[in-house]
Amino acid sequence: MGARPPAHGMRTFFIVWIGQLASTLGSNLAGFALGVWIYETTGSETLFAFSMLAWVLPNILLAPLAGVIADRWDRRLVMILSDSLAASGTLMVSVLLFSGHLAVWHVYIASFLDSTASTLQWPAHSAATSLMVPKEHLGRAGGLTQIGQAISQLVAPAAAGALYVTLGPLVILLVDLAAYALAMGTLLIVRFPQPEVTAEGQAGRGSFWKEALFGWGYIRARTGLFGLLIIFAVGNFLFSLTNPLMMPLLLDISSPDVVGYVSSIFGLGMLIGTLVMSIWGGPRRRIYGIVLFDSLTGLFGMLYGLRPSVPLIAAAAFGIAFNMPIVNGCSQAIWQSKVAQDVQGRVFAARRMIAFSIMPLAYLIAGPLAEHVFEPLLVEGGPLASSVGRVIGVGAGRGTGLLFMLVGVLYTLTTLIILIHPRIRRVELELPDAIPDSEEVGEAAPIPEGEATPSPAK
Repeated sequence: MGARPPAHGMRTFFIVWIGQLASTLGSNLAGFALGVWIYETTGSETLFAFSMLAWVLPNILLAPLAGVIADRWDRRLVMILSDSLAASGTLMVSVLLFSGHLAVWHVYIASFLDSTASTLQWPAHSAATSLMVPKEHLGRAGGLTQIGQAISQLVAPAAAGALYVTLGPLVILLVDLAAYALAMGTLLIVRFPQPEVTAEGQAGRGSFWKEALFGWGYIRARTGLFGLLIIFAVGNFLFSLTNPLMMPLLLDISSPDVVGYVSSIFGLGMLIGTLVMSIWGGPRRRIYGIVLFDSLTGLFGMLYGLRPSVPLIAAAAFGIAFNMPIVNGCSQAIWQSKVAQDVQGRVFAARRMIAFSIMPLAYLIAGPLAEHVFEPLLVEGGPLASSVGRVIGVGAGRGTGLLFMLVGVLYTLTTLIILIHPRIRRVELELPDAIPDSEEVGEAAPIPEGEATPSPAK
């Protein structure tokens, strides 16, 4: 069994959370500013998209190494070094911008460094959380961890836009540097508990490369976790097919300021969903929380493409964003409670790599798929204009709307596989807990695999 979280663990978690919240907000402000700078400088959507690709690649290429580092080193130190690496990229861009020598490829390097830092930090932070937070509060902790993204989505576009116009991008980059300083400051004043060594952890010891592959073997040996991860990987691919098209779909029927309002509504939905998950913690059988709210995400995705109506799209965006923190919080709680604490760095890094593995392909094909395949289907006189077009309309953006609806259907069907696959559906029952219950609940013996008794979802 893993180490019991100390009584002060939640206080430590909140201190770290405040610093990471500031860091996330600063990163989103800087990301917005640099994205605008790229587009203003080049006028190229393709060059802008390459910055997204530069951010995704380290999540796939470096994840196994990040997991080994998180399990071998002090996880607090890993987080401090990660924030330092990301800050160095921002500092580099700030100096180049101030001197008038900033080029687009410099921004790509900064984006790559930021993603590398995130890839290093995520397994360390996730693994440390399960050491600080009592098991019954992991769902709430997962929800709180996502609140930074929600607040950033709500605040960053408007704040960064105003600062960019009035003070320029350099001021925004300096704000980002200050946020990193705050994040590192909070990490310097806390201490993380260390995990107890388990038999699984001892079995995974060896050379750096052997340990880098350990996470994959650990997940593959647990059918329920592996199946759940594949469901998420497919879902990420489907979502990534539509994510780059959300803004163009809105611009076909509205103006840029309306796009900003809808983006804020999306952020509001994410914030409310995060708060709900933080307070509620998810159902007792968290796998059912994933099924319910992820299925609703697919349905809202269909609604997003149904009609060229701004209020309808805004409502759909709110629904999608509301569900995301609940799904991610439930999933994170399952992994944190079922994976041995001294191997969570390697396992979570492998999990991240697999979950992100096919997202770059989606980013590469989304534009051509919408422009050359779906859009021609629903132009005036197009092959589907007299059939599907009677329902969802014809003209600019309607083919993209059809793609959204198809992806929404596939997303929901993919999620429902959980219900018909017994190993995934019963993963919480068949895998023993890797961490004990807190003092208030009492320590329960692990349930042997294959001998679990179902309990009702709450």
